[in-house]
Amino acid sequence: MSKDNEAPLPEGWEMRTSRSTGMTYFLNTYTKKSQWERPEAPADPGEIRCSHILVKHAESRRPSSWREENITRSKEEALDLLKSYRKQIVANDVPFVDIAMKYSDCSSAKRGGDLGMFGRGQMQQPFEEEAFKLKLGQLSKPVQTDSGYHIILRTV
Repeated sequence: MSKDNEAPLPEGWEMRTSRSTGMTYFLNTYTKKSQWERPEAPADPGEIRCSHILVKHAESRRPSSWREENITRSKEEALDLLKSYRKQIVANDVPFVDIAMKYSDCSSAKRGGDLGMFGRGQMQQPFEEEAFKLKLGQLSKPVQTDSGYHIILRTV
C-alpha cells in the first residue's frame, strides 16, 4: 500500500467499495456525492467549500432567478420560506441537495447548491463571515445579504 492511500481522508469523507465493480470510491457524507478520485484536503487552509440555498425577495439586488423571472415576495415571506426549508433539512425530512436543486434562487441549484472552493473576500461579507464560522457538516441559521436570504452548509 502506498503512503498516498494511508493518508487520512478529509473530514466528512468515507472510503467505500462498489458492489458492481469492486473498485474503491469515496463518499462525501455531507453532500452524499461520490467520486472515484481520492479527495484531497484544500491546498490553502484559508479556503472552504459550501453549498447554499438562496431565497430572493422583491428587494434583492437582482429580484429574478432561473425559477422566476420577476420575484415579488416580501423579505418576510422569503425568510419564512427559508426557515421552512431549514426545518425540513434539520428534521431529515428532505435532503439539503434536493431542496437546493428544486427551490434555490441561485444558479448553483443545478449543482445541489454547491459553490465550490472559495477564500476570504470572494463572497458578500455576511455570507463569508457565517460560512467561515461553520464547522464541517454544520448548517447555518438564515443569513441575509444583498442577494436575499441563505442557509449555508459547510462541506469542506
